[in-house]
Amino acid sequence: MSDDQRDQTPAAPAPAAPAGPEPEPIRFFGTTWVEHDGGYALRRVGAALGHLAAAVAGAYLLQFAYEGMEIGDVGPFLSISVVVLFAIASSIAFAKTWESFTRRPRPSSDEAALKGLKAIGFIGSLIAYFLRCFTEAPGEGLRRAEYERASAEFARRRSTRTGNPAARRPKRKK
Repeated sequence: MSDDQRDQTPAAPAPAAPAGPEPEPIRFFGTTWVEHDGGYALRRVGAALGHLAAAVAGAYLLQFAYEGMEIGDVGPFLSISVVVLFAIASSIAFAKTWESFTRRPRPSSDEAALKGLKAIGFIGSLIAYFLRCFTEAPGEGLRRAEYERASAEFARRRSTRTGNPAARRPKRKK
């Protein structure tokens, strides 16, 4: 082989055009939710156990905080107020997280305003993720509907194409 032949490396093939819309990955699941392959069932079990463990750890953390307030003798009003605050925040966080699995928030929604409340009620969000893992990957239904709609639209657009319009013969006039 000559030096000229060794210096010429084959060019990398051009990336192929996508054969349709790409599915949106889900955290912890990637795109395994599309075909339920690649350890999808194990990922669901792992995600459920992980969210449950995090919720239990968070509950213990809140218990230690409550015991600290009891040791500090802050009074029954403040102790009850803190428990009620966390219960309300957790219920709102659960409801908003559960709702986010079935529809995307509107651009003008108050999701940004509720971020702090959802952070306080993190146990509610974790429980929502834990419960959702029993039926599907969290958010799978929403993403599947969007993906199937995009795939159907792509197939409809591709099926109506008849080729290169410049290569067509002109229509005869009657």
